[in-house]
Amino acid sequence: MRVIRIDASTATILLTEAPSPKVRDRQTGEIAKDAVSGEALMTIGVVYIEEGESSLIKVTVPESGVSEGLTLGAPVALPGLVARPWESVFNGQQRHGIAYRATAIAPGAFPAAEAG
Repeated sequence: MRVIRIDASTATILLTEAPSPKVRDRQTGEIAKDAVSGEALMTIGVVYIEEGESSLIKVTVPESGVSEGLTLGAPVALPGLVARPWESVFNGQQRHGIAYRATAIAPGAFPAAEAG
């Protein structure tokens, strides 16, 4: 499926869940790895706020892309943020959603307020 690049330059993104290993198989506890590099993947929770709308989303980042100094509730930057629609059938049920991925997560700043 298509990968959609997200321009988050005007958004406020706040960290709501600290980075934790992305589990590939819940039964075995196997950690998900990047298909190309083989690097372990992490998930983070953020609230994405733009144009008066907000969404809680989970974002996957490679372990090496997790910066030091992240604080819950603080703004973060997600360079290379993309969205990938997905579909699957699980136990006969059709499921679908959007998976978010970024190349890194780092402490960010609140966007400058527009002069009115």
